[in-house]
Amino acid sequence: MKKIGKIAVLGSGSWATAIAKMVLEKTPDLVWYMRRKDTISEFQRTGHNPQYLTGVRFDVNRISFTTDINEAVKRADTLIFVTPSPYFTSHLRKLRQKLTDKNIVTAIKGIVPEEEMVVSEFFRAIYNVPESQIAVIGGPSHAEEVAMNRLTYLTFGSADEELSQSLASLFASDYVKTKTALDVIGIEYASVLKNVYAIAAGICSGLGLGDNFQAVLTVNAAQEMEKFLRAIYPLPRCITDSAYMGDLLVTSYSNFSRNRIFGTMIGRGYSVKAAQIEMEMIAEGYYGASCMHAVNEHFHVEAPILNAVYSILYEQKSPGAEIKRLAEKFH
Repeated sequence: MKKIGKIAVLGSGSWATAIAKMVLEKTPDLVWYMRRKDTISEFQRTGHNPQYLTGVRFDVNRISFTTDINEAVKRADTLIFVTPSPYFTSHLRKLRQKLTDKNIVTAIKGIVPEEEMVVSEFFRAIYNVPESQIAVIGGPSHAEEVAMNRLTYLTFGSADEELSQSLASLFASDYVKTKTALDVIGIEYASVLKNVYAIAAGICSGLGLGDNFQAVLTVNAAQEMEKFLRAIYPLPRCITDSAYMGDLLVTSYSNFSRNRIFGTMIGRGYSVKAAQIEMEMIAEGYYGASCMHAVNEHFHVEAPILNAVYSILYEQKSPGAEIKRLAEKFH
């Protein structure tokens, strides 16, 4: 298997915290890059992330915190990126260290802003990282359930099977079951789309539509996702695998899903801005809807659910009217 070496986690949110928890269960130490010094100081003082998954305790003596992304990259062999997609490039603007000799693992479920490409494509195109050194982490996996040691399933995708196998072994535990795949780009695009579809599910819930309609919505979302993935990156895949359908289901139905919560607020009459302010957390699907709408200008996939969510969020269309139109297209 491929050598993983020292690991750096880049990001400070709930999923970054859950990943750090899993890594430290199998490795002696790690480097952890966070943007804010006050977050690090409070973390070191209390032994837990002061903002996310506060119930998870860490031995801070095993963590080398830093606010310098160059230091994190320099000290690690494998970099796990877990920053929110809207802020991804702002972190990298400070980067001076080369990445071509690092293993790059992306756990970012979004499109790179203004680039209209997923993170693995970005690292290959902009930073010349070889395809064999890039991997992606797929779900279904809520950070909150990882924090509670609830049974979780992760898929590690890479063109290099040795890299994906090494990562799968690293993360595997009595409550984390892992598998590998070759479909890096497909898993990434699916993780963007499922957030958009979860917003749609939330909107329908907020409008008072029942479980019967939610089931039909999810079936049509899976079909729409399959058409997208086939157009964007044609590769043999089974849409019912956990990295696709499983992630779609958990994000659409779970009470932990911030995208579903965001959509529910929109369905109940909140404006986009009011919902974002009240949540105080990023719903990646909001940005994903805009990015995938732009991506689809090149691929022209028939995508009524994506279009409906985009119209509601960015064109201020009536949620009730858009979902009614959408329902007429379902079968």
